[in-house]
Amino acid sequence: MITLDELQRSTAEVGDSVHRTTISRILHKSGLCGRVARKPFLKDIHKKCRLKFATSHLGDTPNMWKKVLWSDETKIELFGNNAKRYVWRKSNTAHHPEHTIPTVKHGGGSIMVWACFSSAGTGKMVKIDGKMDGAKYRTILEECSKAV
Repeated sequence: MITLDELQRSTAEVGDSVHRTTISRILHKSGLCGRVARKPFLKDIHKKCRLKFATSHLGDTPNMWKKVLWSDETKIELFGNNAKRYVWRKSNTAHHPEHTIPTVKHGGGSIMVWACFSSAGTGKMVKIDGKMDGAKYRTILEECSKAV
């Protein structure tokens, strides 16, 4: 996660001044391109759980999937640094750990939202006030799953 300017400065620090274009050309010839770092940063345990879930449902019918409601919540930082970070990487390496940036769940103000979707379409987005607990989650599910 280093910019062309930073690479150029580091070459100047060791006594060789190399132009940005030259650095970029060499990186591209090596198969590296500047790309936006990916989120989320998945731990090995998360990857194993997702693979286990996928393999356990390989034989499920389309009718079964019509009964599934997918949901997630996220915290959106209102005053955090949402700037894109670029990394130098080769094709098909977007989700390698060294090319991802972890999410940070703190900063200046934030808002927590929940949303869902199913085979019938998308549900409404819900602002979550306070801390999400089991009771609040069940209430949201009851109210929103009827609309999808």
